[in-house]
Amino acid sequence: MTNLDKPPFGFVFIFLVFSLMFLSNTYKLWFRTDSYYADIYKSLTGSPSLYPFKDFFLKRLENKKRWEIEQKIMSILGFVAVLAADVLVLMAYFQ
Repeated sequence: MTNLDKPPFGFVFIFLVFSLMFLSNTYKLWFRTDSYYADIYKSLTGSPSLYPFKDFFLKRLENKKRWEIEQKIMSILGFVAVLAADVLVLMAYFQ
């Protein structure tokens, strides 16, 4: 039987890797906005497109300034949530 009070190291490691991926994308959004926007646009318009809701996302990208503001607001909320989750997971692991 496993102890559910302490998460396994593998879970903590993978959790932190995904957190770093999110933080990397947040950094690109805030400090390299133009290249981040271009990368997203290129991935949606490239062939073959693997995104099922491609048209919806392309429509959101039409107004770049609005897209940028919406993304930055959501990234602030996501940043706080990811940091809080990281702290909780690390606290549970080291407890």
